Amino acid sequence: MDQDIVMRARVMLLSANRRVVRGVEGLWIYRILTRVEPEAYGSKLAYVLVEASTSPLVRDLPERRMALLDEAVAVATALSPANPFRDKVLARALAAKRRELEGPPSAS
Repeated sequence: MDQDIVMRARVMLLSANRRVVRGVEGLWIYRILTRVEPEAYGSKLAYVLVEASTSPLVRDLPERRMALLDEAVAVATALSPANPFRDKVLARALAAKRRELEGPPSAS
């Protein structure tokens, strides 16, 4: 991993001054930092991935939504069972994936 990229991600995270950085910026930051510190940043990555799957940017792209949710499940599953956020983010990712697979509610 290129240390300059890791440093840039850390600076962006610190300068954001938010508990969780969302959107494209958050995806980039947490994807980079999860590679070097998965237990510290993996739960935030999974959270932001699930959130990104509801973005208007992917509203008409079901394959992309599912790819984001698959990544969220994989990241959450890879966290240590001892990670205090693992169960919560995994449950959230699995629930979002289940909703995606079920499709939109039918208008009866």
